[in-house]
Amino acid sequence: MLAGGAASALLPRQDRALAQQTLPAGTVQTVTGPIAASELGVTLMHEHIVTDLRDPAERRAGDYDREDAIRVALPHLEALRKAGCRTLVEITPIHIGRDPLALRALAAKSGLHIVCATGIYGAAKQLFIPDYARDETAEQLAERYVREFRNGIDDTGVKPGIIKTGVNTATPLPEIERKLVRAAALAHKQTGLAVASHTGPGAPALEELKILASEGVAPKSFIWVHAQSEKDHEIHRRVAKEGAWVEFDGVGPKSIDWHVECVRVMAEAGLLHRTLVSQDAGWYRPGEPGGGNYRGYSLLLEEFVPKLTAAGLSSEEIDQLLIKNPAAALTGSA
Repeated sequence: MLAGGAASALLPRQDRALAQQTLPAGTVQTVTGPIAASELGVTLMHEHIVTDLRDPAERRAGDYDREDAIRVALPHLEALRKAGCRTLVEITPIHIGRDPLALRALAAKSGLHIVCATGIYGAAKQLFIPDYARDETAEQLAERYVREFRNGIDDTGVKPGIIKTGVNTATPLPEIERKLVRAAALAHKQTGLAVASHTGPGAPALEELKILASEGVAPKSFIWVHAQSEKDHEIHRRVAKEGAWVEFDGVGPKSIDWHVECVRVMAEAGLLHRTLVSQDAGWYRPGEPGGGNYRGYSLLLEEFVPKLTAAGLSSEEIDQLLIKNPAAALTGSA
């Protein structure tokens, strides 16, 4: 096997330049810098710490207090760390309250690795798509994401470790949503970052996979977010067999049994190695007193995992679900 430098020397000049600007193999970008995937440990792949889902027209300068957000979020992150989690992927993208400085401070204070996102969210009836994203090409949008990866978000120095986008449920996808998926695909090709797309039902997920394939992006680089919204397990199995990640990320008090069923079905089909779980929990809400109703992150480890064990999953399978799979998804290694 050739060493990394010798192997890259065999690439065309343009591909060598791109390879030099991606992370080394087996490395994940966190808000405090790159780390080896082996350091990730138990990882929650889809959570939020600061997110603003208000209409952008209703937001006002001064209605967000970063220090208050840190104060409110920290105990929840410390509890998660105590429960055994080591890494949290904060999947909030551009324009819905993403705060890289708060995330970096919370990573330092909590002892958690935190991964943040770049990308534009097209779901929620396209409410959070900025005007420039409607005017620019997919290539121009991708370059925005790539700049954040290479140079950091604004002047913070914090770099994203995943690309987040999103679509609504109607198919065929409208052109603006197709463009956002293409932009994410193009940015992936220049950064190596996984593409996680808020999707829900299976039909748009299958369409997204076709868009990615048209840009030469392998299914292993795509995370089907909110796959629990699709009730047909055959579609879960189909997407996983194609090589994409099927993410059941709405684990909560009322949905535990359904999520256990989803994971069990994937395990019985020999597809646990394409499965991710998380809670979509949190988060501090700017503009609401005290940041609103913050839902903690520990339920998955304290209640969901015991139910998986009771359903027949082994400790090795649970490690696959919570340690091996997130590392593979974030690095594109499988």
